[in-house]
This record gives sequence, C-alpha cells and structure tokens, in this order.
Amino acid sequence: MNDSTELISRESHADVASHEAAHAAKPPFRIAPAVDIVEDSHGITLFADLPGVPREKLDVRVQDSSLNIEAEAVIPTPSGLRLQHGEVRHPHFWRAFTLSPDFDVSRIDAQLRDGVLKLTIPRRENAKPRRIQVNVG
Repeated sequence: MNDSTELISRESHADVASHEAAHAAKPPFRIAPAVDIVEDSHGITLFADLPGVPREKLDVRVQDSSLNIEAEAVIPTPSGLRLQHGEVRHPHFWRAFTLSPDFDVSRIDAQLRDGVLKLTIPRRENAKPRRIQVNVG
C-alpha cells in the first residue's frame, strides 16, 4: 500500500449486493497461466502454473488438434472472517495449444500437484525419431 491508497468506508448491504450482481453478470476475466514445455524423443511435457485450483475446477480437453486448459482458482475465506480487500476473487485460467499430429492424444497423462498441472503427451510410435543403419559398399 502506498501513501495515495485510501480505504473507503464500509458499503451498505444493498450496495454490496448490487455491486456483486454487476460483477457476476460480466464474463470471467481470463488469466493465461505461465507454462513451461519440455520436449524429448518420447514426447512433450507441459507444466502449467495453476495456483489455488482444485481438481474439480480443472478442465483439460483435447478436440481434433486443440488442447484446452481451463480452470478456476478457489480462494477460501476462513469462517468468521470477512474479506476487507480482494484484488482477485475467482481467477479464471485459460490456455489453448495446437498439437502436431505426431503426438498421441489418446495417451495424455495429467497430474495436478501443488498448483502445477503436468501433462505428458507422448509421440506416436511412427513419429519417434529412429536411427537409420547406413551400409557401406
């Protein structure tokens, strides 16, 4: 907080309700999560930062060659406490990728741990690099 930041006086319950209704009508603000992608001869591994996202609020879909990640963070408020200031109430994460046909989307492995989604996408057997024997003669 800096010197020019001021806290406003408490709003009445009617003002809070109308303010929340106006925000509920807006489409969710989407945040593109930070992503790291590592590739090797077996496939790719994608790591997406999704802090505060529980498993039930995470949706990973593949359709045709499009991989979509959509999630909503849940920021719990301890019982008996009231939120005085909140800059991010329900962050909505969304990111999309186009996958090469070299990848086997039927074998994607997804794990969510400590706010990080790990997707392992293997290459198709016929797309894996292979060494060619060269004959001399």
